[in-house]
Amino acid sequence: MTSTLFSQRNRGITLMIGAMLVVPFMDALAKLLSSHYPVLQLVWARFFFHFLLVLPIALWRYRGAVLAAPAPMMQVGRGLFLMGATICFFAAIRTIPLADAIALIFFDAVIIVILSGVLLNEKVPPGRLVASVAGLGGVLLIVQPGFGNFQWASLLALAAAFFFALYFLSTRHLSGNTPPLVMLAWQGVGGFVVMSAVVPLVWVTPSPADFAMMVALGLIGASGHLLLIRAFQYAEASLLAPFLYTEIIMQVLLGYWLFGDLPNRWAIAGIVLIIGVGVYLSLSPGKKKNS
Repeated sequence: MTSTLFSQRNRGITLMIGAMLVVPFMDALAKLLSSHYPVLQLVWARFFFHFLLVLPIALWRYRGAVLAAPAPMMQVGRGLFLMGATICFFAAIRTIPLADAIALIFFDAVIIVILSGVLLNEKVPPGRLVASVAGLGGVLLIVQPGFGNFQWASLLALAAAFFFALYFLSTRHLSGNTPPLVMLAWQGVGGFVVMSAVVPLVWVTPSPADFAMMVALGLIGASGHLLLIRAFQYAEASLLAPFLYTEIIMQVLLGYWLFGDLPNRWAIAGIVLIIGVGVYLSLSPGKKKNS
């Protein structure tokens, strides 16, 4: 039993890390496109093409079960949490550096660890809370955000962190009751409907290359979040939350590739710290939910 639990927890950790290595590509594309297109158009693309990709596959695989998913209002609400986070984050990175926005976004891991005990009735070992804070310290070492000249857009990144935390917690709550592909389809409903109604007001006709990148926003987003949903099927939210920090590794690589940013010694120290947190959490004993 213990070995099975350990195996499930590690599977969840692996899926979470995979998700965090995929999603940064969507963020980088949004950053590149945000100088030419309205934020709301980019958010529309992220949800529109997500929905077009996932819904036919979900209907083919599960047929009527897609429409009969449990807790439909919570399913839609979960997608709206993600839509709110996406709007706030895309708007933030249009004004402030991607690294600064990512640093602020990672406050969601601390929010998740704290709220998972309150909202999900999970026992949160003190070591996980300490590890979350330590991981956040590693992120700050990497991005070294300058808070001396605080900008209003930083508040948008903090708002995105809160919405992301609610999205992750609702994903954990629904995991196990709904197939991942069905959850992924419902996840796109709210954003598809709301943003399709809004986008004609701000539409800027894209070039073929930019349109392809907009399609990629939806495809990458859907792929990354499918991995994330599956991760929550195998492990509790408070365990997985600190592994959100692994996203910064891919952000550093993309930053160098697209923007010429090279990690300095403090960034290397932060990456080592994040890896250390991951090793500690993967070896620490798990806790069951309260009955």
